[in-house]
Amino acid sequence: MSSPFPERIRLSGEGLVLRDWTEDDLPAMPDLFDHPDIAYWTPIVSPFDEAAAHARLDRDRRLRADGTAILLAITVDGGAPLGEAMLRRAPDAMEIGYAVGPAHRGQGLAVRAVRVMTAYAFDRLGAERLILELEAENTASVAVATKAGFRLLDVPLITGEEKGRPYALQTWGLPRP
Repeated sequence: MSSPFPERIRLSGEGLVLRDWTEDDLPAMPDLFDHPDIAYWTPIVSPFDEAAAHARLDRDRRLRADGTAILLAITVDGGAPLGEAMLRRAPDAMEIGYAVGPAHRGQGLAVRAVRVMTAYAFDRLGAERLILELEAENTASVAVATKAGFRLLDVPLITGEEKGRPYALQTWGLPRP
């Protein structure tokens, strides 16, 4: 099966450029992802060091080649990465995820990145529905979901354990306009 994702992606909108991760980004990745909030709320490995950065870039390329997901650097101009936006194929929808480096929070990067990914998924990939899966206690992510137009769905929580702690994820949805 060939990937539904192009080999190269560069998305612009909302004052952002979402672009492919490159080897040049490896030194910046630990500053973005090696943080207690990211370790707690996301499945990103912790501690996040140089080896983790290399593994993440390899994983990104493997997921895209498999047609499973894309991971894009969030930038304002195509340069330095400030975070990451993810688009993953889920059973009945496409899922968006995001993480913004601690030094870059409070600028609306996550909600703008979600909007850019939303437009791409609907307009270019033909998605019928998008979802976000997040914990209710993650107030920053709940705010992103709300500001991006997602609504909490009346579906069972997704429960499990990761990194030694239990989680219960709510599903937020956005249908094709």
